[in-house]
Amino acid sequence: MDQLSQRLRQIPSITQLLELPEAIELASAHSPALLTDALRRVTEQIRERLLAGEELVPDASQIIMMAKGVLEKSRRMDQRPVINSTGILLHTNLGRAPMAEIAGEAARQAAIHYTNLEYDDATGKRGDRLSPIIALLQEITGAEDALVVNNNAAAMLLCLSALAKGHEVVVSRGELVEIGGSFRVPEVMAQSGCVLREVGATNKTRLSDYEKAIGEDTAALMKVHCSNFQILGFTQSVSLPELAELAHQRGLPLLHDLGSGALLGLSSFGLSDEPGVRESLQDGADVVCFSGDKLLGGPQAGIILGKARYINQMKKHPLMRALRADKMTLAALEATLMLYRDQALAMKHIPLYQMLAEDEACLTQRGEALIRRLSEPLQRICRLVPSQAQVGGGSSPGEMLPSVALALRPTHMALNQLYMRLVQWETPVIARIHQDSLLLDMRTVRDHDLPLLAEALEHVLREGGQA
Repeated sequence: MDQLSQRLRQIPSITQLLELPEAIELASAHSPALLTDALRRVTEQIRERLLAGEELVPDASQIIMMAKGVLEKSRRMDQRPVINSTGILLHTNLGRAPMAEIAGEAARQAAIHYTNLEYDDATGKRGDRLSPIIALLQEITGAEDALVVNNNAAAMLLCLSALAKGHEVVVSRGELVEIGGSFRVPEVMAQSGCVLREVGATNKTRLSDYEKAIGEDTAALMKVHCSNFQILGFTQSVSLPELAELAHQRGLPLLHDLGSGALLGLSSFGLSDEPGVRESLQDGADVVCFSGDKLLGGPQAGIILGKARYINQMKKHPLMRALRADKMTLAALEATLMLYRDQALAMKHIPLYQMLAEDEACLTQRGEALIRRLSEPLQRICRLVPSQAQVGGGSSPGEMLPSVALALRPTHMALNQLYMRLVQWETPVIARIHQDSLLLDMRTVRDHDLPLLAEALEHVLREGGQA
């Protein structure tokens, strides 16, 4: 028998491996079936390496340890928490708004327990899953009625399908926006079955443009908040009160897609205020829709507010069941909205507003605390520098927040390599490269991130020879 055959025969069988105490312990912690699969994968890899010329055959204990590594890796979810050090507060690729702890706990409780989702515990009969949310939204915004679906695109689709299918909706050409993920307003309008009637020019739309476009087949006027971009210079647009007056003179509803949907002003943070939900209703919009996971600071959801007669049409539409939100979303949304009953509570507990409120002195302290957690050789390649953060999520486009960043300039590793190794760390660290440094923006790094962030930096930089 040649040497290769001898080495191949030295690989223990799966049956032999499963009988060892270490394997029995692993099977108990994971499962016999998963351990068996992991052992098969490991032994197959060993065979391939032997056939490729490797001479060393791992012993049984080593094989079980290799299988343990496979099992532990397989248990790690692909979708997991990351450390956002980009300086973008509502980062769409990173899940947009982190929720308040009370909202996260509400979602967890709803997930692991039965709930009274559609059960009226006052009467013992079937209830409406949206009743608590509707009551809160009415209290907070003054709306006649409300609906919740699974995101703002769904809100727009339902609204247009219920109120304008087969008819024209008049909208300014300058508001036919595309936002993240190639989502385009005109395509959603077409999917709803309504006919898009564009008016005005990209940079200028007048009230007379809307007036001329209204005809017998017009079902609604629509205004869309321009997320992610600004049109500057030679521009003109029609205010919401003017548009509402025209719509109501002609017996038409005015639909307002707010996008972010602010319930708190941003001017106190040095930013221009986004269109407000209450203000939109007060200015005459008949139906308003916006996202739950942007400036609201809650879970992904599409929130629709407005006149009861229009909301009722949506409630009865067949799409409503297909687009409805689940119990975890509704629990988190209810907990978030309860904070808005007192604006001071919302400012205190919603992470977005916590991050917006922090001054540069606080951010500097966080950066200094992070540096102190690093070893002396790594401290020498770190410095705190002025930075600029953004709200993100299509909110406050073009506006920047003064911030502070930890700048890393490694001497033994390329910046792109450092960036990718941090991304691939057990708890991924998402940073940004600017000029000759890797920047970790302290406005989106949270205090509880510091231990994990320091561990990642220490390990990745030392592994790259920076010691």
